[in-house]
Amino acid sequence: MNQHTGNFDSLSAPQAAEATSTIADTGPDAVRARDWIKVLSDYREPSTMRSFYELGITLGPFVVLWALAWWSLSVSAWLTLAISLCNAAFILRLFAIQHDCGHASFFKNRTLSDWVGRALGVLTLTPYDVWRRAHAIHHSSAGNLSRRGIGDVDTLTVAEYAALSGYRRFRYRLYRHPIVLFGLGPGYLFFLQNRLPLGLMAKARYWVSAMCTNIAILVALTVIWYFGGLMPIVLIFVPSTLLAATAGVWLFYVQHQFETTHWEEEPEWDMHESALKGSSHYVLPGPLQWLSANIGIHHIHHLYSRIPFYRLPEVLRDHASLAQINRMTIRESIVNARLHLWDEESKRLLSFSEAQTLIASR
Repeated sequence: MNQHTGNFDSLSAPQAAEATSTIADTGPDAVRARDWIKVLSDYREPSTMRSFYELGITLGPFVVLWALAWWSLSVSAWLTLAISLCNAAFILRLFAIQHDCGHASFFKNRTLSDWVGRALGVLTLTPYDVWRRAHAIHHSSAGNLSRRGIGDVDTLTVAEYAALSGYRRFRYRLYRHPIVLFGLGPGYLFFLQNRLPLGLMAKARYWVSAMCTNIAILVALTVIWYFGGLMPIVLIFVPSTLLAATAGVWLFYVQHQFETTHWEEEPEWDMHESALKGSSHYVLPGPLQWLSANIGIHHIHHLYSRIPFYRLPEVLRDHASLAQINRMTIRESIVNARLHLWDEESKRLLSFSEAQTLIASR
C-alpha cells in the first residue's frame, strides 16, 4: 500500500461509495485522516490544457517584467528595482509549478512534468531532481520526531533543548531567529546550498542534476552580463530571486510551524494524520493565493499530493469541513513565528520563554 491509497483498496465499489458519502457528511475530526484519501482521489487528474495555461500566464508575465525591467535601466535604477521586486511574485509561482511537477501532479505525463520542472529549476535556482528527492522525504516524514533533518525546518522538543549546553542552545536560538530564518536563510539556501546536492551526495543522478542546473544558470548569467553588463544582474536577477526565495521560505515555515501542529515519535506517528493535522490552511487574500498557487491549502496537499494546485480550491468548495482544519490568517502566522520548541506533553509548539518557564518548573 503506498502513501496515497489509504484503506479503500479492499472495499468493493458500493462499500467505497458508501464510505465516501459517510465522510462527506461527517466532520473531519470524527474520521481518520486516511479515510479522506478515496474522496480526494477524485481530484487528482490534471488537465493538460489547464496546466499549459497556468504555465503560460505565469511564465509570460515573468518574461515581460524581466524585459521591462531591463528597458527601465536607461530610465531609473529605482524603477528597475521596483519592477524586479514585482517579478518576484511570478518567480514564486513558477516555483510552485515546479513543485507540482515534482509531485507528478501538473501533467499526466511524468516525463513532461520532470523536464518542465528541470527547466523551471534554472529560473528558481533549484536543481530539480535533488529538490524532488528531498521534498519526497519531507512528505514521507513530516511530523515524525524520529525522522527529522531533510527537507524541513530544524525543530527541537522542549526536552531536547533542555539537555543542550548553553552554547548549543544559543546556536539553536540563533538559527530560529527571524533575521536568520527569513533574512539570511533564503539567500543562503537558494544561492549557495542549492549548488550542491547536500544530504544526497552519494547518488550520481543528484550530482548531475545540481551541476547541470549550475551550468545552465551560469550560461544565462553570462549572456545577461555580455549584453547588459553587471546592472541587470544586480538590479533585476538578485533582488527578484531573493525576494521570491524569502516569500517561499516564509510559506514553507508557516505551513508546518504553528501552535497546534502535529509531531509524534514512532511508532505512534501516522503519515496521514500528520499530513492533515500537521499542515496549515493558510488563508490568503485572492491575489496572494493566486500568486502562491494555492500552496496555502497545504493540509489537503500533504494528505494527497497528486492533486494539481488549481484543483485544491475545488476540494474546499465540495468539502467545507476540510476548510476549517488548521485555519491560519496572516496575522496569526506572524504571531506563530515566535514559536520554536515542541512540547511532547501538551502537544503544543512553544515560544522560548514559555519553554523556559516549563523547564524551570520540572
